[in-house]
Amino acid sequence: MELPAELSTIVQQHPHPLIFATVSGAHLYGFESPDSDWDLRGCHVLPARVVVRLAAPDKAETYEVMGDTEGLDLDLVTHDIRKFMLLLLNRNGYVLEQLLSPLVVHTTPIHGRLVELSPQLVTRNHAHHYKGFLANQVKVFGKEATVKALLYCFRVALTGIHLLETGSLEANLATLTDLGLARDFPYVGELIVAKRSGGEHAVLSGIVSGETIAEDLLRLEERLLAAAEASTLQETPTCRDELDDLLVEVRLGKSPPVS
Repeated sequence: MELPAELSTIVQQHPHPLIFATVSGAHLYGFESPDSDWDLRGCHVLPARVVVRLAAPDKAETYEVMGDTEGLDLDLVTHDIRKFMLLLLNRNGYVLEQLLSPLVVHTTPIHGRLVELSPQLVTRNHAHHYKGFLANQVKVFGKEATVKALLYCFRVALTGIHLLETGSLEANLATLTDLGLARDFPYVGELIVAKRSGGEHAVLSGIVSGETIAEDLLRLEERLLAAAEASTLQETPTCRDELDDLLVEVRLGKSPPVS
């Protein structure tokens, strides 16, 4: 996917040095539409004068920009490196997906080191993240029965199942479908086409019945639970010390510079 040049301009305006910035959301998940906003996620480094003060840098740990920026409908969120590392260690699949997103707007050697450590971050306890995420998405679908809401249910569940079964992270629903994970749900491809062409508010009418959806959402949950039960992945991350050392290097300015 060719990314808009405006995204690079946006990250250059970030007030703190960036370790990386990647695209998440519908563009990463493989069902973007012309009216999809751009979800930009990343990791920044707060200056030492902020993190060593008595007052906690709570608000500065997360930087956010929403709305029209450089002509794009933007949702930008980045975390300070310490907070980002703690989220990675706390079975947070969402930040792991951001770290490993192939849609890279900005990268540094430190980003590369985090990616190298990522296999040691994947655990069977990521099941908790994906089970909770699926439950929330099912609730969203119950309130707004749109193509988008249903696609998010499938994306979350199948990403979690694939991760728990293989240890490999794949956030793109079209790719997961090609891998055969949606073989029991043959209409998923049609949903993707409908979302890409019909936009954020594409409707389900004529694609799949409500009864089928209700049954399949239960099957998705059961498959995710079964994958969690059978997973042979490690219980906890094995790179906490390496992340700790890297954080110290970054704070002391001993790692390759970020920009």
